[in-house]
Amino acid sequence: MYRYSQRLPCPGFLNAFSRLLQQKREAGSRLLDLTTSNPTQALADYPHEKIAAAYGSVRDFSYRPDPAGGREALSAVAEYYRTRGIAVSPGNLVLTASTSEAYALLFKLLCDPGDQVLAPLPSYPLFEYLAAFESVEIVSYRLRYDGSWFVDMDSLRRGVSARSRALILVNPNNPTGSFLKRREAEELTHFALDRRLPLICDEVFMDYAFGTVRDRVSTLIGERPALTFSLNGLSKAAGMPQMKLAWIAISGPERDCAEARERLELLSDTYLSVSTPVQAALSELLHIGEGIQQQIARRAARNLQALNTIVQDTPAHCLRVEGGWSAIIQLPRTLSEEIWITRLLEEQGVIVQPGYFFDMDSEAYVVASLLTPPELFAEGIERLKEMTDG
Repeated sequence: MYRYSQRLPCPGFLNAFSRLLQQKREAGSRLLDLTTSNPTQALADYPHEKIAAAYGSVRDFSYRPDPAGGREALSAVAEYYRTRGIAVSPGNLVLTASTSEAYALLFKLLCDPGDQVLAPLPSYPLFEYLAAFESVEIVSYRLRYDGSWFVDMDSLRRGVSARSRALILVNPNNPTGSFLKRREAEELTHFALDRRLPLICDEVFMDYAFGTVRDRVSTLIGERPALTFSLNGLSKAAGMPQMKLAWIAISGPERDCAEARERLELLSDTYLSVSTPVQAALSELLHIGEGIQQQIARRAARNLQALNTIVQDTPAHCLRVEGGWSAIIQLPRTLSEEIWITRLLEEQGVIVQPGYFFDMDSEAYVVASLLTPPELFAEGIERLKEMTDG
């Protein structure tokens, strides 16, 4: 028996819901999966040939490693932002293989073992694992809902300690789909600045906003008083999770940005994880990704509208969504989330995620992906409605 690192979780066992799902799939049952978040599978006309052509047009595969990323690739990312009216210098960008790797690098940059990072709840259950792998502890602060989502500043203040080293923001949040508002962003920036906490802002869903909100903050990139790291990548920005390229945009006082980038380059030089082909094809991939992004945005908007129409005047209720690919549906508290998701699967063949997966602070909620093919999505929500009406 070998000893393994305590940073790794013990191998998990299937719970009752997972076993039931496995049985249904093995039996070939027709299932309405409302959890799909993979554009390469969810979009029937995904542009495989265009992506192949982008790689096929690359003529130089020479290996010229640059820790932060090649000049042309960095310029392509800067151009992506320029077309959105956001100014960022290639010199303030660092390429990574994924946003998960970006988090890992930033935890290495900012934390020593045993240090703490503040992160929001509800949120996608990723931070705990990524932090644990770097021997860092996540301390959670709450988002609250009163018809729209907002940061609970008292919860945030209670979470700060002498070991706090950074503050994570997710904008828009996943799964709540809530954007920061201007006043809120200013308060969080001053909070971080007063405590010398760098901001890590996950902005992977920034392009997927529903409607217009005057005081919405789509990015923290720009002239910032606090050192800020904004994360994004091809996975969401271009609907290309398989391409494995993301980036960190550094904002803040010039001197702080320069030092942070220099240290990030040292870390990146240790791994050199971003491949040459994806960097060489990046400009064209981002161009192709604009079309994928528009498809996803249209589908998400269509599914959200269908969801609100179907559950209107029923015991189910869709919480306000401002962006992203997910919707949170509040169900009657007559049953626990575990029973709701099990009955939906067993009796209706509908797969949804429970709210506790994202650490919602009460029950009963389920989360559905707005990336689901529209006909399947509508049928799945109709079946959910039937159960709540019953």
